[in-house]
Amino acid sequence: MSSVHRLGISINTNDFAKFRSNLVKNCFSKYSTQNCDGFWHIRTHFHSFRLSSPLIPGNSKFPITSPSLLLPFSGRACTLHARMACKLHARMRLWEFPDEYIVEPTDGTGGSFLSVSRVDGSMKLLDELPQCSAERVPKIQTIYGVMGALKLLAGMYLFVITERESVGSYLGHPIFKVSSMKILPCDQSLKSSPVEQKRMETEFSSLLNAAVKTPGLFFSYDVNVTLSMQRLHDLGNEEKTIPLWRQADPRYCWNNYMMEMLIDNKLDPYLLPILQGTFHHFQAGVGNDTIDVTLIARRCTRRTGTRMWRRGADPDGYVANFVETEQIMQLNGYTASFVQVRGSMPFLWEQIVNLKYKPKFEIVNPEEAPRVAERHFLDLRKRYGAVLAVDLVNKNGGEGQLCKMYGSAMQKIVNEELRYLHFDFHHICGHMHFDRLSILYDQISDFLNKNRYLLLNEKGEKIEEQSGVVRTNCIDCLDRTNVTQSMIGRKMLELQLRRIGVFGAEETISSHPKFDENFKILWANHGDNVSIQYSGTPALKGDFVRYGKRTFEGVFNDGRNALARYYLNNFCDGTRQDAIDMVHGHLIASVSRDMTTQPQKGGLEAIASVPVGLSLVLAGIVFAFMSLKQVGLDWRHLLFSLVWASLSIAIAIFVRANGRVFCNRPRLHKPRC
Repeated sequence: MSSVHRLGISINTNDFAKFRSNLVKNCFSKYSTQNCDGFWHIRTHFHSFRLSSPLIPGNSKFPITSPSLLLPFSGRACTLHARMACKLHARMRLWEFPDEYIVEPTDGTGGSFLSVSRVDGSMKLLDELPQCSAERVPKIQTIYGVMGALKLLAGMYLFVITERESVGSYLGHPIFKVSSMKILPCDQSLKSSPVEQKRMETEFSSLLNAAVKTPGLFFSYDVNVTLSMQRLHDLGNEEKTIPLWRQADPRYCWNNYMMEMLIDNKLDPYLLPILQGTFHHFQAGVGNDTIDVTLIARRCTRRTGTRMWRRGADPDGYVANFVETEQIMQLNGYTASFVQVRGSMPFLWEQIVNLKYKPKFEIVNPEEAPRVAERHFLDLRKRYGAVLAVDLVNKNGGEGQLCKMYGSAMQKIVNEELRYLHFDFHHICGHMHFDRLSILYDQISDFLNKNRYLLLNEKGEKIEEQSGVVRTNCIDCLDRTNVTQSMIGRKMLELQLRRIGVFGAEETISSHPKFDENFKILWANHGDNVSIQYSGTPALKGDFVRYGKRTFEGVFNDGRNALARYYLNNFCDGTRQDAIDMVHGHLIASVSRDMTTQPQKGGLEAIASVPVGLSLVLAGIVFAFMSLKQVGLDWRHLLFSLVWASLSIAIAIFVRANGRVFCNRPRLHKPRC
């Protein structure tokens, strides 16, 4: 390893273009993220560069101003500057040629051009841009990231970010939300494919339109947003220098499957981990201090999907709608983090849509419940430490059988590090008595006080550590769960502020109206976004989280959202589930696959249509009334009226009896549960 030289440079914007042109050839033609021994790294205010030879000191145009900006490193002892040298491309120019796509980095980080064939999706790096001609006139567009690629039967489809929105910062690094994405088809080889393959490719590719509408996608070019602050803090020095995609937690990386093709081609500068979840923050004054509060949700991809098509757990213990929520507070140099999780009840159960407003709950393989629950909680304990499972479902009624099964399974696995608590939310807090959640807090406060939260001092040293997590669930893990988690988050934030001496012993967030208002809005927006990703609508009971009380407008919105959920669950979510399964690799299509295994619509399913059935029912009713009006002229119209009315009733009964067939169902992937 070469001797340590501590040199830094400062480049003004006027000199930057000339500086870059002199360095591009040496810096970027040998760009590598795998073997960086012996290379120099220059970090300017604007960009990071890697040099294959040291700078010549004494150049008056580039005065030395900061001795901490330039460090050599080896492959085994990389520094933070090493990772910055392997920085992701934050802005690119997309060239759409007739036969290939070219992605050109334009953010000053340099690197090779990425070429993607439009024929078969093959990828390679180029040192220079191909020549344009009258026959090869490209379309040009700015993009902000390559999300990954999906390989279907004969074509490959590249996902790129076309619009982004800055939503805040995490550990001092900017966080962006995907505002718009675009799918670039590489399917020209499909022209020579068999007819059946073309048909299936068209069916699969049509699902990509639903994937483009995926809500709540966030990313950062500089920091790993898939890890909580405590897990980031605990990373070793070497782990902190590897590319972000290697650091990313696969279960919270939305495009983990789509990145595989880029990983195989060693395209580290283009590998951008994407998080599905939420990111909200606010600043508010507390006395003479300004507090910054951030709320991040990380959605697990293991059993992701829509509300009615992903319930309960799979045999491996992964549950539906599993979301990690991290609340971060920054004040006077202190940083605190508190993590809690939500997830469906961890045993095999389902609720298949059948046109009824509340389909029946069905427990699958009840004898397996203890084993599946044990697998789930072993995983949680490994990741979070002690676990307190708070169950909010009704003790009686339709939810009662699920509550009983959950409680029975938990009795066999609870121990000192795993507790189970049932709290009948609707019974105790019904009729808008949400203030009674204080009863729940009294029951769990000992666990929260024991297992604490992460707290870092001004030097970034850990003075508190979170050693356990509260896991909350209701049926959907949305509405009741949102209200409960916001209460827990509020209590923990108050504990943190008392710990650093900002709050007095009896002081609460409610003592500061502006702070209180912002905190409520923060959690309400968080709940709405988590709900939209799973159910398609904002959360119910959101008015209580937002205003601290139930309102007439809130009750009206709940009714409207409930009806919207019914419509989406019955008539839209099957297709959306197929798209989700495709993005996450649960459906793997290849040219060699036996295409006859794909489900084909036949019999009643081929003709089942709710709009057609509803139209026939309405037509029968109209004709029945028209015949009734003619009864005075001819008594036989009474018979016609009865026939039409009977026909309408018969069609309605038939549709209801075969509700599952008439609903929009997933067709491409059948999970084990």
